[in-house]
Amino acid sequence: MTSVVSSDIASVGYEAGSLCIQFRSGGKYMYYGVPASVYQGLMSADSHGKYFHAHVKPFYAYTRLI
Repeated sequence: MTSVVSSDIASVGYEAGSLCIQFRSGGKYMYYGVPASVYQGLMSADSHGKYFHAHVKPFYAYTRLI
């Protein structure tokens, strides 16, 4: 997991198409089938939270881990 500067997201992890998001609110979610390009876009975005809500959350299946 890599810490990010965001008011919404605390840290991000990625491995083999699985994107793990730890939110500052305490929830931790795993998103499946996420291309590396989307992960790279998230990590380089000016706003990690806005990118996540526009390019990840509506499109990929997920499970809550915590």
